[in-house]
Amino acid sequence: MSSQTPGTTIDLGAGLLLTALALVWGGSFFFAEIALREVPPLTITLFRVALALPVLFLVVRLKGIALPRGLRIWGAYLGMGALNNAIPFSLIFWGQTQIESGLASILNGTTAMFGAVVAGLLLKDEPLTPQKLIGAALGFVGVAVIMGPAALTSLDPRNLAQIAVLAAAFSYALASVWGKSFLAGQPPLMNALGMVTGSTVLMLPVALYSDGMPRFDLSLPVWGALLGIAVLSTALAYLMYFEILRRAGSANLMLVTLLIPPVAVALGAGLLGEQLGREAMLGFVIIGLGLVVTDGRLPRAVLGKRQGLR
Repeated sequence: MSSQTPGTTIDLGAGLLLTALALVWGGSFFFAEIALREVPPLTITLFRVALALPVLFLVVRLKGIALPRGLRIWGAYLGMGALNNAIPFSLIFWGQTQIESGLASILNGTTAMFGAVVAGLLLKDEPLTPQKLIGAALGFVGVAVIMGPAALTSLDPRNLAQIAVLAAAFSYALASVWGKSFLAGQPPLMNALGMVTGSTVLMLPVALYSDGMPRFDLSLPVWGALLGIAVLSTALAYLMYFEILRRAGSANLMLVTLLIPPVAVALGAGLLGEQLGREAMLGFVIIGLGLVVTDGRLPRAVLGKRQGLR
C-alpha cells in the first residue's frame, strides 16, 4: 500500500475507477445519439434523471444516510439540479441533434477551463492564477480551431449547437461553485441524490410542456440507450465520481475530462459511423493541453526537472 496520503495520488484502484468513469460518461454521448432517434432532447433529460433517481435513493438508504429536512438545503439541491443536470443535459442533447457525439464531448471538455475561471472569480480560496488563465486561453483557442472562422460570419444550426454545448460546460462550471458554496457540509451521496431529485422536479413540467407525455412504445435499442444513460452514465457515474474524489482528490478527478472525448469519439466512429475532421482533432489536442496546464502537475514536473539539472 502506498505511503502517500489518500486523496493526493492515483493508486491502481482509483486509476481503474477513473477509466471506468470516462467510459460511462463518454458513453453518455453515444447513448444520447441513439435515444435522439425517437425521443426529443428535453424528454431524454427527464428520462436520464428520473430513471437514475430510484437507484441513487436505494444506495443512500442502504448506506444509512438520513434525508435532510430543511427547505434551505432542498432549495440548494434544486439549484444544483438546474446547473449540473437540467440545463447542461438539455443543451448537450439538443446540440447533438446538429453535431456529432464525439464533437459534443470535445467541446464539453472545456468544463475544466470554465470551472477554473468561474471559481477564480467567485471563490476566495481558489484564486485565478496566471497558470489557470493560460490553460483557459488554450481551451478557448481549441474551441476556435474546432468552430473555424465561419462561426464568426454565420450562425447556422451547427454553430448554434456548438455554442449550446459550450453553454452547458459553463453551466457545469457554475454548478461546481454552487456546490462548494451551499452543499459542502452534506454527505456526497446525499448531494448526488438531492441534485437528481431537484433536476427531476424541474424537468418534469418543462418536458411535459415542451414535448407532451413521453412515449413508452420505443424500440429496444432506444430503451437500452435511455437505461444506459440513466443507470450507467448518471447513477453509477456519480457513485464512482465520489469514490474517486475520496481516493484521489479533486485535482486527479479532473483528469477524467481528458479521457472522455477519446471514448466518445471512438464509440461514435466505431458504432455510429461518425467521422470528425482534422479541425476537431487538433482542437481536442489544444483543449487537452489547456487542461494539463490548468491542472499544473506536468508544468511543475518539467520545471522541477530543469531546476534539478542546474
